[in-house]
Amino acid sequence: MADAIVSLRNVTKTFPGGVKAVDNVSFDIAQNEFFALLGPSGCGKTTLLRMISGLETPTSGQIIIGGEDMALTPPNKRPTNMVFQSYAVFPHMTVAENVAYGLKVTGVPADETKRRVAEALEMVKLTHLAQRKPDQMSGGQRQRVALARALVKRPKVLLLDEPLSALDAKLRDEMRLELTRLQENVGITFIIVTHDQDEALSMASRIAVMDKGAVQQIATPSELYEQPTSRFIADFIGKVNLINAKVVSSSASKVVCDAKGLGRIELPHVGQAQGDIAIAVRPEKLKISEAQPKGASAIATEGKVRDVAYFGDTSHVVVRCKDDLELAVNVQNDKRAGGAGVERGQQVWIHWAPEDTLVLTE
Repeated sequence: MADAIVSLRNVTKTFPGGVKAVDNVSFDIAQNEFFALLGPSGCGKTTLLRMISGLETPTSGQIIIGGEDMALTPPNKRPTNMVFQSYAVFPHMTVAENVAYGLKVTGVPADETKRRVAEALEMVKLTHLAQRKPDQMSGGQRQRVALARALVKRPKVLLLDEPLSALDAKLRDEMRLELTRLQENVGITFIIVTHDQDEALSMASRIAVMDKGAVQQIATPSELYEQPTSRFIADFIGKVNLINAKVVSSSASKVVCDAKGLGRIELPHVGQAQGDIAIAVRPEKLKISEAQPKGASAIATEGKVRDVAYFGDTSHVVVRCKDDLELAVNVQNDKRAGGAGVERGQQVWIHWAPEDTLVLTE
């Protein structure tokens, strides 16, 4: 990547006892990119972020930031700054004093410190709270103080370690929008660590999904959701129906397989497929009807409604089909009366387009 600001080259971290937290990771992050490290707990994402910051040292490999190898560069000399999950603001200082602290300890003149603190507070919309103490503020406001304190030092890369996890659901949604706006306005690279798929999908321009210390796939949010490269990615990113199948025949553009509960079906697929595979379809791609769908193009199966859960804008319907196959369907509640229009125990048909089906060979 020609305009990479961060480059990882075969980075590995092994802790005492032989625990390999990060395993031979290599990728580039572009200048001004909003990049997410996403994965389940213990996958190595926070360890990787801490190595970029200098708080952890790689066992092997290179970390290059702004074209310079960071091997001998301590955390306080790197062109990065980190916002921690706990915010770590000083309770005895005002907002302005918290933001100014990093500049004062590095000897920035008072006039420049005052000007840069004002700029940082304006970025995060906290100018009117400059003299307030952190314990007089909401969780979202304290998070903004932490962001301003990191941004005031003008890092090339801002590192965010689960920055929204301590906030309630509504405030998290608001702060996602705030972080996206802020990143666009300040024009620096953001790297965020999160285990929340919605958080990564809604904010990041690219996402690296990690598992067991390794990067499984790097792609844009839409590519990860619509074109996952493995069962793990398909299952981890959003909701999905995973169905076991066995390949009958395969060509350059399609695969014929026997799928559990569906029988023999033909699916579009580019690439080789053989033996046992999984096919996957997202719940919003499925349609539900009382009558058997007409035409031979759709994949269809009959079943009985096992459960209906109402979520306001959508309803989540689970249908048990033959061979104990269970399919989840998201139904948009687009009528004033609300609800999915089906009830438990009702016999229904589930159908969807073959092109909406993913063929997963890994």
